[in-house]
Amino acid sequence: MNYTLNQLQIYLKIVETESITKAAEELHLTQPAVSIQLKNLQDQFDIPLIEVLGRKIHITDFGREIAVSAENIINQVNAINNKSLAFKGQLTGKLKIAVVSTGKYVMPYFLSGFMHKNNGVQLNMDVTNKSKVIESLEKNEIDFALVSILPAAINIEKIDLLPNKLFLIGNEKTTKNIEDLPLIFREKGSGTRQAMEQFIQKKKLSVLKKMELSTNEAVKQAIIAGLGYSIMPIIGIKNELMNKQLFIIPVKGMPVKTTWSLIWLKGKKHSPVAEAYLHYLKQEKNQIAREIFSWSEKY
Repeated sequence: MNYTLNQLQIYLKIVETESITKAAEELHLTQPAVSIQLKNLQDQFDIPLIEVLGRKIHITDFGREIAVSAENIINQVNAINNKSLAFKGQLTGKLKIAVVSTGKYVMPYFLSGFMHKNNGVQLNMDVTNKSKVIESLEKNEIDFALVSILPAAINIEKIDLLPNKLFLIGNEKTTKNIEDLPLIFREKGSGTRQAMEQFIQKKKLSVLKKMELSTNEAVKQAIIAGLGYSIMPIIGIKNELMNKQLFIIPVKGMPVKTTWSLIWLKGKKHSPVAEAYLHYLKQEKNQIAREIFSWSEKY
């Protein structure tokens, strides 16, 4: 046997996603690179790890057993690395954070300084929609969640990081009423959609729903292409505003204002890593907000 840790890590991601394409995306690798590493690992065994039926990957029973062993190996290697760092007095362990999709424009800036200071910390950041973020929080699968609208059904504690402002956005300026414009919605479960629907209901508007898209990036590109307008967080369209690809359409009652907050289950006992991260945020969050996001204050 001559497999590598890299091959095992890639294989575990394939098993998790049941897709070479998705595994490549999440690992920030090309699809051919992932396929090559999978083939190199498969060559170590006479029994198939996966089967391809149609266009879908199926993990064989043998493949799942190998995945369990691979996960144990990776965990043991991480434990060795952590012990080495801990012996040197460095902070070690995992930091698990779930982030609503638009939060990808926010969370990395509140993480980078902490991660650079603590090389022994491993970050696991899942970027998904609000419903899945809250589900992960309720199951206690994560340390923290980043949201722009607080969940009402669970008891949480929080630290506010940044104001969140949403405007009506289009690819050209217009004086038309919002009710006369074709609107693009995010998918159900999205915090942005929730804020958008609350505004529409509060103002008792009758709007034209043009389409529904699953990511902020998809909405952004659809607006640039002239397919419609949408109510969007300004935090994700800085470059497009500066390049005049997108414009803020004046609407009475806007911007819609929420807050980017890092939340956790009330009473949760934090790991040393999570506790250290909270301490870091309390000290640094205001400076990060000023240095990185002050541009949004003029809107």
